[in-house]
Amino acid sequence: MSNQNNYNPDVLSCLANLSNDEVFTPPEVANAMLDLLPQELFTDPDAKFLDPACKSGVFLREIAKRLIEGLADKIPDLQERINHIFKEQLYAIAITELTSLLARRSVYCSKDASGKYSVSKFEKAQGNIFYTNTKHLWVGDKCLHCGASKSEYGDENRDGLESHAYQFIHNAIPGELENMKFDVIIGNPPYQMGVGNEGGNSSKAKAIYHHFISESIKLKPRYLVMITPSRWMTKQTEGIPDEWVENQIHSNHYKVIHDFGNSEDCFPGVSIMGGVNYFLYETNYKGKCEYFYHLESDKEVLKRNDYLDSKNAGIVLRDPKSYSIVEKIVSVEGNYFVDMKNNFSGLISPKDFYTNKQKLMSSWKNYSKEKDSVHSVKYYLNKAIHKMDFAWISKNDIPKNLETKDFHKVYIPAANGSMDIVLGKPFYGEPNSVCSQTYLVIGYDKSHNLSKEKCENIITYIQTRFFRYLVSIKKKTQNGPRGVYQFVPLQDFSKPWTDEELYAKYNLSPEEIAFIESMIRPME
Repeated sequence: MSNQNNYNPDVLSCLANLSNDEVFTPPEVANAMLDLLPQELFTDPDAKFLDPACKSGVFLREIAKRLIEGLADKIPDLQERINHIFKEQLYAIAITELTSLLARRSVYCSKDASGKYSVSKFEKAQGNIFYTNTKHLWVGDKCLHCGASKSEYGDENRDGLESHAYQFIHNAIPGELENMKFDVIIGNPPYQMGVGNEGGNSSKAKAIYHHFISESIKLKPRYLVMITPSRWMTKQTEGIPDEWVENQIHSNHYKVIHDFGNSEDCFPGVSIMGGVNYFLYETNYKGKCEYFYHLESDKEVLKRNDYLDSKNAGIVLRDPKSYSIVEKIVSVEGNYFVDMKNNFSGLISPKDFYTNKQKLMSSWKNYSKEKDSVHSVKYYLNKAIHKMDFAWISKNDIPKNLETKDFHKVYIPAANGSMDIVLGKPFYGEPNSVCSQTYLVIGYDKSHNLSKEKCENIITYIQTRFFRYLVSIKKKTQNGPRGVYQFVPLQDFSKPWTDEELYAKYNLSPEEIAFIESMIRPME
């Protein structure tokens, strides 16, 4: 028979993801994560391993394979060795009842660990793979532990669906594990609580994976290995407090990180904006991180050895090529990115500049399609919703920042999902105009003192690939608040700008220019 006919794939490589929080880890990725650990752990009969977000059981299964081989000399009898490994070394907390059954079938070869088909017979059906239906702890409309909304995840709204109240982060660790000291905590935690009843990779979904990292660190394992979205390395990530990001990137306990710009290199068919990473966090280590950045499809791996936030910018400069480009800008501008007054983010308004929560959803419905004596202020609204570029409103309908309506300014979409265009197209905002929450305002402060000419020159700058590449360093979702402009230097806006002028100003090499232009498309 041909090799093709003999192909026998690992069943865990063939699983379809059940939902947003059940993104299964391929066995080859699980093994790459296990390779980060000191391999002598797999010859230690006292080493204990925990997967706190178990789905398919792939981590326990692959650990078991290594222990079965590594303990052969210390426990020669195979069945005795298997019993010791499964009962004394491997533990997990499943995220749903369904995944608990799947994991037991994968690890014990039986969903009933006490049954006759289990490779190691336990007294209880769950073995060491635990699952208990857990409740959220509501304080007002939010869960105290995970921040889930009661209006979406309260019992009365689930109608037989999972509560997504994960045991590990809801103070519901099984009693058998309460006082146990783990050498290794390893896993692929749920990534977010979605909008609507089920998840989804929505930009409005709230991140949850950082809670699993925090709770794991509290248990003080010798080693923590997890695979998560890479967005935790940047402040202003949805649902993750900036303080948490700051603490992590300055903890210096991250010893190794493998970062993938394209999530499909780890999870085929799964698109996660901003990519994913797996890391080795070592409790007793403090120092530089061995950082590997994997370009698309593993065609190239870039490596550096440095502190995560070596520039004190509040962000990990993930791609070493970004790092070198920013270094060249610093040689001209100084540490311009540390203070927003010294970079382009200082020109960008806060979110919802002209509106407030009361009028946010109504989008100022009192607008008129035609200008008249009452509706005399030009109003740039959401073209996709309203099917027109602008309308007219009364001055009295503007909730706040009325004084800026008469400034010369630039409007730019607050969100854009294209990774190679990065930003929506900017346009000139003439005096006597305002905008909806669809846009941010450039030149929102009187001190910016923009003219029409300067606004048009700013637009030329934004349209350069150089500008948009620097924004892409921080912008890893479709949302683009002013913080994503941190690495864009200010320019003299009495003149227009081209890429060629900017490349020359900052002495970029032909390789750096080619890299930027391979990442960013021209803006038409």
